[in-house]
Amino acid sequence: MLSAILAVAAEEAPNPLIPAPYDIIWSAVCFAVILIVFWKKFLPAVKTTLDARSEAIEGGIKKAEIAQAEAAAALAQYKDQLAEGRAEAAKIRDQARADGTKILNELKEQAALEAARITTNAQATIEAERQGALVSLRAEVGSLAIDLASGVIGQSLSDDKRASALVDQFLAELESDDKAAAGDKARTGK
Repeated sequence: MLSAILAVAAEEAPNPLIPAPYDIIWSAVCFAVILIVFWKKFLPAVKTTLDARSEAIEGGIKKAEIAQAEAAAALAQYKDQLAEGRAEAAKIRDQARADGTKILNELKEQAALEAARITTNAQATIEAERQGALVSLRAEVGSLAIDLASGVIGQSLSDDKRASALVDQFLAELESDDKAAAGDKARTGK
């Protein structure tokens, strides 16, 4: 029966999807040889290349981590320096304000002293001018009063003592009249 099946199978046309047994054997031998060569030669080379790349990547990652840590440390140091700079700038500004206020106060004090000195000098000068004007005015008024009195009484008042007494009396009367007029104005409010 087996021989009958083989005879029928041999008579039928071969199936293109199923290769002949000798093709399968020789293909398996070739595959095994190529697999062994690939396993012994190419796979170790690929493995060393992949290991080298893996080490390079790991080294790069470590370097990146180190660089990142250094950058973080530099950033912290920069922030510390910036904070110190700001604190120092604030201190300098405060010191400058204090110095400016001190200088301003000193200048105001000097200006007040200078103004007081100028005012005192001006008052002394005014008083001296007033005294000089009073003396000059007394002499002028005295001389006019003597001339006027001489004309009124018809006598010459060339005697200095007599003329001086007459002038003093006249000026005293004028002053008392001025004081009385000022008192009247104060009482009436006009």
